[in-house]
Amino acid sequence: MSTPRARRTPPPSGLIIVDKPAGWTSHDVVSKMRGVAGTRKVGHAGTLDPMATGVLVVGVEKATRLLGHLALTEKVYEATIRLGVTTNTDDAEGEVTAVVAAGHVPDEGVHEGIAALTGPILQVPPQVSAIKVNGERAYKRARAGEEVELAARPVTVSGFEVTAIRRSAETVDVDATITCSSGTYIRSLARDLGAALGVGGHLTALRRTRVGPYGIDAARTIDELARECVIMPIADAVAAAFPRRDVTEEEARLVAHGGRLPAAGVGPGPVGVFAPDGALLALAEERAGAARPLVVFA
Repeated sequence: MSTPRARRTPPPSGLIIVDKPAGWTSHDVVSKMRGVAGTRKVGHAGTLDPMATGVLVVGVEKATRLLGHLALTEKVYEATIRLGVTTNTDDAEGEVTAVVAAGHVPDEGVHEGIAALTGPILQVPPQVSAIKVNGERAYKRARAGEEVELAARPVTVSGFEVTAIRRSAETVDVDATITCSSGTYIRSLARDLGAALGVGGHLTALRRTRVGPYGIDAARTIDELARECVIMPIADAVAAAFPRRDVTEEEARLVAHGGRLPAAGVGPGPVGVFAPDGALLALAEERAGAARPLVVFA
């Protein structure tokens, strides 16, 4: 008679802050973390292209329900833009479509072009992107040879700081630190800067250093996580990312069952609701004088 297999204890709910390596898709990281964390309930907030490295926020167990809200937070990138070369993907993974000598572009011109791309702007996403056009991903249509028409979208580039300008005979490489809203394509910034300067441009390197409150200093490499899977508890993750509201025992019982509370004036965005013992109860949103739970964890 066979002995019943012991049920595996699920890992704690929380976030894993991964330093994504180059060449991995975000889905590759999720697949790896499923094995490392020992659960199928793993997801990520905010996709990184394969060539990009840096902060990828991964949710485990109940924390997967946070990811849609975390994906909307501000992000910071370190980027290198090459002026003088255009590609069909707006980054170094694509095919070169045009080469124009850029050595004549002065530093002042670069700074002026960047100033025009700073603040609230309308941005056309790259043709090779995951945006759906008539139900199909834009990159699938583009790779099939179709010219994809994508509408410009409002984004905010709150910081676009040049850290170095490096020149060769024909190209100019611009290193920059970019702080931007969710939905901003750094590849499109590279493309648009090159176009404004009349020489074309594309992204040659990208590293994400922050997603909301989660910085690269808290991130661990795949190898490090394989040796020790460090999971930020879900209560700590919410307290770091959202305003906090502590409630009474009676209010906690109400929230745990999806009930509404009177608004406390904490703010319009998601608010972490915590029980008297510090346990996370829910993410809530205040509207029309009431705090309505968006996600209940209790």
